[in-house]
Amino acid sequence: MSNEDAQVLLTEIEGHLLIAAAREEGRTAAARFSAPFGWLTEAQREEVERRFETEYLVLARVSWQYTAERAREVRGEYEEVYRGLRRRLLAGWLLACAAVVAAGVLLLPLA
Repeated sequence: MSNEDAQVLLTEIEGHLLIAAAREEGRTAAARFSAPFGWLTEAQREEVERRFETEYLVLARVSWQYTAERAREVRGEYEEVYRGLRRRLLAGWLLACAAVVAAGVLLLPLA
């Protein structure tokens, strides 16, 4: 198995674990939500909890997608700033080298 295949596998496992955790959180939140409604029948309570869990997962997915998109945007911004810094550093280094060479040329006739 290549390193890339292993990374893909790990990403898939992480995704499944994340979804399983979100489902459990959704079930827990649904049970907490429906607990005060003592007048619901068992079937009604199960239906409310099922719908709550479904909505919880939809909201979690939307949140994950937004977070991933924002992470891509921020990464692009940081990469752009990094490239600009690298260009300025290279320009400064070249300017310093040129100054040293120029000083050497100017001081050479004095020696």
